[in-house]
Amino acid sequence: MLDRKKPPQFVQNKSFDLLIPEIQNLGKSGKFVCINSGEQELIRIELVFYAGRWHEKFPGISHFTSTLLPKGTTRHTCSQITNTFDLYGVHLQIHPGFDFTTVSLIGLTKNIPLVLDLLIDVISDPIFPENELQQAIEIFKQGLKINLEKTSFIASREFRKILFGQAHPYGYDIELSNLNNIHKNKLTQFHQSSFSDVNVFVSGKINDKTKTLIFDKLSQLKSQTVNPIQHNPSPSNTQENHITKEGAVQTSLRIGKLSINRYHPDYPGLLLLNHLLGGFFGSRLMKNIREEKGLTYGIHSSIHPLQHYSYLVIGADVNRENKQLVISEILNELNRFKNSTVTYEELELARNHFIGSLQAEMSTPFAHADKIKSMTLFNLPNNYYQQLFDSIFKITDHQIIELANQHLSESQIHTVSIG
Repeated sequence: MLDRKKPPQFVQNKSFDLLIPEIQNLGKSGKFVCINSGEQELIRIELVFYAGRWHEKFPGISHFTSTLLPKGTTRHTCSQITNTFDLYGVHLQIHPGFDFTTVSLIGLTKNIPLVLDLLIDVISDPIFPENELQQAIEIFKQGLKINLEKTSFIASREFRKILFGQAHPYGYDIELSNLNNIHKNKLTQFHQSSFSDVNVFVSGKINDKTKTLIFDKLSQLKSQTVNPIQHNPSPSNTQENHITKEGAVQTSLRIGKLSINRYHPDYPGLLLLNHLLGGFFGSRLMKNIREEKGLTYGIHSSIHPLQHYSYLVIGADVNRENKQLVISEILNELNRFKNSTVTYEELELARNHFIGSLQAEMSTPFAHADKIKSMTLFNLPNNYYQQLFDSIFKITDHQIIELANQHLSESQIHTVSIG
């Protein structure tokens, strides 16, 4: 008989089983990746272009080119495009990022074929109407003015500027002054040069007929390899930078440094070290600065792996009078990893939470597609995530100390405070 007074035995799952995608070549250098799974009659199509901020010549060109794609083509007005997608219950979303611009389409399996021609028209033949462009600029301007009142928004911008330099695409942001240089001809030029090399990721419940139709339709897109571009970061020599903002109730902190990327052999260990530092509620930063000292509601540490560089950042909002104390405590926690041991219990808790969180994410075909997309875009091996798991399970407390001494040097740490 089951003894309900005893908890069930803990079983550690060390596997990370991704769905196996079907991959075809698309165009000159793109991939068509299909992840067929799920019970719901739902499909997501993601078209990823090398059209992010990394590839633009002027701040804001990537953002406005992407934003205005569905605002009108030679054959369809903005209203017609919107109404057609709405009619079939299909959601179009466009996300311009640092490295890529992603165009996503989500809808019922039976309705996706009905909007593929319109999707291709939106991507391949935008006309960037002048009235839509001016409206988009005004909307962005108002949103930026609102965000520039938020200390957390300013802190994140200033932190990246200090890490990469204000001329670097990872370092600069769209400023109000840049909006005067956004013109239709620049958007057209950027679209012609950058929206031509695409990787496609299709996930959900897909029958063979629909998959073939999607592939055939998207094969019509122009295929032209985007030339690689190199931007070198120029970090600031100033390690601590404070900007006073009158009327701010709190001070927003960003503390961190340039970091290693996914290809580095130390990357799995640094992920676990970061998790111990501030990656979950039981981390050292949370215990010290929130639970024990009550200096903030929340503090978090994360690693941002971009295509060309990565960075580690610790973020928190604190009372103005506690700013220096919190900075000191954060630096103390960084140094504590170098000079003291990590207990078995602490290491296992962080390890199990990190692994369990990743495994818990993988409940939908879309989640599997996200991981497969990362491996494809970053040219990672097919077993990358299983290798990541295997490495994290092997990391010892002594290796955590070694990693901290190698990758958390205080001389490379930058601090930004706004408030």
